[in-house]
Amino acid sequence: MADLSFGGSDEENAELKKLYAEVLEDTDSFDSWEKLVRAAERVEGGLNRNSSPQSIAATRDIYDRFLAKFPLLFGYWKKYADLEFSIAGTEAAEMVYERGVASITNSVDLWTNYCVFKVETSHDPDVIRELYERGARSVGLDFLAHPFWDQYLEFEERLEASDKIFAILDRVVHIPMHQYARYFERYRQLAQSRPLSDLLPPDTLAQFRADIQSEGPTTVQAGGQQIKADKGELEIEREMRTRIDNFHLEIFNRTQTETTKRWTYESEIKRPYFHVTELDETQLVNWRKYLDFEEAEGDYYRAQFLYERCLVTCAFYDEFWLRYARWMFAQPGKDEEVRNIYQRASMLYVPIARPAVRLWYAYFEEMSDRVDVAQDIYKAILVNLPGHIETIISWANLQRRQGGLGAAIEVYKSQIDSTECDIYAKAALVAEWARMLWKIKGSVEEARQVFQKNQHWYLDSKRFWINYLQFELEQPTSAETEQTQYVRIKQVYEDIRRKSHLPPLTIKDISHYYMIYLLERGTKDAAKEYLTVDQEVNGPFYVQSINKARLAEDNREATTNRRLAMENGHPGVEINEAAIRKGENPYTKYYQQQGEQPLPVNGQVGFP
Repeated sequence: MADLSFGGSDEENAELKKLYAEVLEDTDSFDSWEKLVRAAERVEGGLNRNSSPQSIAATRDIYDRFLAKFPLLFGYWKKYADLEFSIAGTEAAEMVYERGVASITNSVDLWTNYCVFKVETSHDPDVIRELYERGARSVGLDFLAHPFWDQYLEFEERLEASDKIFAILDRVVHIPMHQYARYFERYRQLAQSRPLSDLLPPDTLAQFRADIQSEGPTTVQAGGQQIKADKGELEIEREMRTRIDNFHLEIFNRTQTETTKRWTYESEIKRPYFHVTELDETQLVNWRKYLDFEEAEGDYYRAQFLYERCLVTCAFYDEFWLRYARWMFAQPGKDEEVRNIYQRASMLYVPIARPAVRLWYAYFEEMSDRVDVAQDIYKAILVNLPGHIETIISWANLQRRQGGLGAAIEVYKSQIDSTECDIYAKAALVAEWARMLWKIKGSVEEARQVFQKNQHWYLDSKRFWINYLQFELEQPTSAETEQTQYVRIKQVYEDIRRKSHLPPLTIKDISHYYMIYLLERGTKDAAKEYLTVDQEVNGPFYVQSINKARLAEDNREATTNRRLAMENGHPGVEINEAAIRKGENPYTKYYQQQGEQPLPVNGQVGFP
């Protein structure tokens, strides 16, 4: 983010620079951004056409950056549009509104405000009506869309456009929404004075007329006689209106039923707007159930609209983005819609620290024969998360699928040689490299060489040693080769116990794999070795000879035994006076061996 040039007084400048520095320090802090925006709005007593160009430019820049970071804040789009109106007039404000509704397409509030603004600033009914129609397509299905529809109806009432009013109501009465009943009452009332041709489609009207006429002539009492007479046009129209009213009541009942079904979920939505704070689990569960319901209903447009609503509230949750993409992927011919979902999630909303959505986006682009795009996605993740193991493995597998084993291994080698990867990530990548040689190339010996040649670099890596041991355990054997393989497995296990720097608890966990191997595949002497290992990993500390040797400075069990006797059974530590004078903590090795964090050199424990 480039520096800003502020206007205003020296005091205002100082405050803005201070707040701007806080934003730069943590660009994800919503509170810091909000304070900066509010301070910018107050510059020079509130911006207007006569404010200094510097102040106007700085405030615009702050709003642009803020809304690029948090584009779903409909209230701030409204405030920005109002600000532009006071500074530069109608056209500038309209441009902000357009950016706003493009960023949060399904905001009832923002569309309502935009349309009201258009009504107040434009004198062309057709232009205004076109904007309302855009809004209706974007937010008309919302359960709480009544403010928008009310404004649309009010606009047409001012123009005394009764045909348009009735057409709007004819759309609204079919939509399950919070205030469906009052719209239907008004619709039913207006229907009484509308021509029959406005009330139903021509084929339905023709069917009603045919049904009435097929009932035959009516019987009329004339004096003491009953005379049959054909129905006149007025009588036919009266009966048709009765049937049409009943038909409309059926619409009302269906809408009422659909509204009631959705009310269960709508009533549980406590925060229908975007905010940076997390949602509680109850809210997340409700969204999952609501989506399940709407998907089962089978209406594509309603399900899509609900997903878009959900992803305003749950914009930071990759769970819902992935669900939306998978649902859309199941719809025929919707590849561009799927790509749009992944792009929005990856570029705007889901934090890079949770790269799952981006990985799925890469799979999608690979599927779409856009391999270069998929590779760029992996590279972009690694710019922000260098050494991210899952991303590197996924990238290597893409290279294997598209370019062969050699291309995949080059990915691993380049990342292992990179200074951006830490030692733990490199250890995992070496294990994956060996695994690929074993599983894909089928070369057990090459894979073994990778493990053997690199083990001295990764003595602290649990992942490396578990993969190495599993590799040897999973090699197929026969009665003739079992003994040879046993020697290999035992060597790896001994290296874990005696050479690795893993803490005792980790070694204990790994030992269980070896112990199971001894019982299931061991020879007649396996029971003895099993009990010996069991003694070492599960017995009291006094009988853990290897652990006692690891703890001693000279790697001798007798040294630890001597300290046990001197320290009433506690192994203690060997004091090195020269190391203490250098400022080293004599307990560090002990804590590390136990898999715990050592105390700081000054012996003080920090508290959060």
